[in-house]
Amino acid sequence: MDIAYLVTPLITWITVGPIKFLINSAKARKWAFNLVGNGGFPSNHSAVVSSMATLIALREGIGHPAFGVAVTLCFIVIIDANSLRQHVGKQAAAINRLAGKDDGHQWLRERMGHTLVEIAGGLCTGIAIAHFINHFFGR
Repeated sequence: MDIAYLVTPLITWITVGPIKFLINSAKARKWAFNLVGNGGFPSNHSAVVSSMATLIALREGIGHPAFGVAVTLCFIVIIDANSLRQHVGKQAAAINRLAGKDDGHQWLRERMGHTLVEIAGGLCTGIAIAHFINHFFGR
């Protein structure tokens, strides 16, 4: 087995998390531990799936069936991040507003999805990391 296929998503996830934390902290002008998780720039999920699709393209070629599967997965993740999870966040915000200061209400996380810019940042980051790993691990 080519270890690069195992290492790529792991390195991508480990790299993008701190980048997102630092960007969120700079925007909030304080350590943004409460903003760690879903949402934010760049998109972790988009970065991971794009890194795998890119690595497959580099190693196997775009004509390989695995590349088609990886690109399909990319589209599903991106659509989910931009539409479904964005709507979940809007619903959470509406529920939080309706509940107001109710002591029994557990505050729902409102930042769930990604904007197109956050997704694009994840795609670019994932592609760059895949190129780095392909060069580093070579064949």
